[in-house]
Amino acid sequence: MIDKFQLKDFFKRLIKFLFNPKLLLCLGVGWLITNGWSYIMFGIGTFFNIKWMLYVSGAYITFLWIPFTPEKIVTVIIAIWLLKTLFPDDQKTLAVLHRLKEKHKHKK
Repeated sequence: MIDKFQLKDFFKRLIKFLFNPKLLLCLGVGWLITNGWSYIMFGIGTFFNIKWMLYVSGAYITFLWIPFTPEKIVTVIIAIWLLKTLFPDDQKTLAVLHRLKEKHKHKK
């Protein structure tokens, strides 16, 4: 059984990992690549009344809101790739990802 101190330590490390500025930047760019462009295009299309922008972005946004769309998985994969590419010296964050990968391997 996990005591409250272990749980507190786990959440503290998790929050520290998730709110890492480099990781947040990479997640933001990954989100723009997978989703953000469609919301921006929808806004521009609505503001300037450009029909093709509304149709293309609206169709993609509709696809995003279908249950079990894998875009979040793709966003995280892009973010990890960007983190490794743009910040190869960020050993703390990369070490956390490596530990998670190793734990996942041992569970199989």
